[in-house]
Amino acid sequence: MRSTGGFHGRRIQKTGGSTFIVSLPKNWVVSRGLGSGDVLLFRPAADGSLAVYPEAATPTGETAPRVVLVDNQMDDEHLVRRLIAEYIAGSPLLSIRTPGRMSPRTRDVVRSFAQRMIGPEILEETAESVVLQDVVGANPLPLPSVIRRMHQMVRAMQADAMTALREHDLSIAKDVVERDWEVDRLHWFLEKQVTSALRDSRVLTSLGLSLPDCSTYLLASRVLERIADHAVRIAETVALIEKERIPAELVADLDQLAGRAAQALADALDSLDRRDIATANAVIDTAEKLGRDRDRILRAVTTKRGRLAVGLAYVLESLERSAFYASDLAEIAINHAVESPPEPPASARPASPAAQPTGA
Repeated sequence: MRSTGGFHGRRIQKTGGSTFIVSLPKNWVVSRGLGSGDVLLFRPAADGSLAVYPEAATPTGETAPRVVLVDNQMDDEHLVRRLIAEYIAGSPLLSIRTPGRMSPRTRDVVRSFAQRMIGPEILEETAESVVLQDVVGANPLPLPSVIRRMHQMVRAMQADAMTALREHDLSIAKDVVERDWEVDRLHWFLEKQVTSALRDSRVLTSLGLSLPDCSTYLLASRVLERIADHAVRIAETVALIEKERIPAELVADLDQLAGRAAQALADALDSLDRRDIATANAVIDTAEKLGRDRDRILRAVTTKRGRLAVGLAYVLESLERSAFYASDLAEIAINHAVESPPEPPASARPASPAAQPTGA
C-alpha cells in the first residue's frame, strides 16, 4: 500500500478470467462499521474518478436537527444573517432555540425567514423553539435555470427602476426595492446547492455539473445579485430627487446608458451559455466605452444643484457599475469556455477512417 497526500494507493489484481479486484483501507472499513458481506455502491464521475459509498449510507433516513442557539435580545438583522448562513450550510432540519421562552419578536423573524426562503417550512413550534425542515431537497431546479430566472428578474428591476426615475413614480420605485429579496433568495438557494455539492459528490452528480461549473454559476449568481442591488439604488434615488425635474436630454442619455448596460448583461449571459469568447470580449469592450460615455454625462450632471445633482450622480454610478458587473460576468464566461469548451458541430468533426472516401 502507498499513501500520498491523503490518498491510499492499491494495486489492481486480476482474479479468475476477467475479474479485477482492489483491497480497501482497513481504517476506512472499520471506521464506518463495515465488514465482510456488506455492499458498497460505486458512482463514476465525469472526471474519471470513482466514488465509493456504503449501501446503508445512501437512503435518506431520519436526521437529527441541527440546534441553533440564539438570544431574544439579538438584533433582527443579525438573526436573519445567522439564519441565512445556516440555510446555506444545508442542514435539512434546523431547531432554532432560545434560553427560556422565545419572544414574539424573535419568533416573527424566524417565521418571516421561513416564508421568504426557498425550502424551509415550519415543522414544529414549542415555547422555546421553532423547527424548520427543508422540504425542497437536494436537486429541485438546475443551476442554469436559476441563473436564467435571476436574469429575468434583474432585467425587469432595471427597466422598472428607470421608469420610476423617468416618471417620478414612487410606487414603482418601492416595488423594485421589495423585489430585491426575490433575487437574494435565489442567490442564497443557488449558494446552498453549490455548498451541498462541494460537501457530497452524490449531490454534485445529481446536479449534472462539474466542480468548475458550480463555481462558475455561483460567481454568475453573485454578479446578478450585485446588479439587482444597483437597480434598487436607482429606485431609491426617486425619493431623493423628490419633485426636481430632470432635463429631457439627461433623461434620454440615462435611458440610453441603461439600455446598453442591460444589453451587455444579456450578451454576457449568452456568452456564458454558448461558451462564446468573441461575444464575451465584445461585452468587455462595451463596458469600457460605456464608462467613457458616463464621464461625458457626469459633466452635464455637475452643472445641476442640490438633490438633483446628487441623485443623478448616484444613478450614473449604478449604471456604470452594472455595466462593469456585466463585464465581470463576461470574464467568467471566457474562463468557463476555456475550462469546458463547447462540443464542435458534427460537420466540423473529422470523419472517421471508415467514413472517409476511398481513392479511385
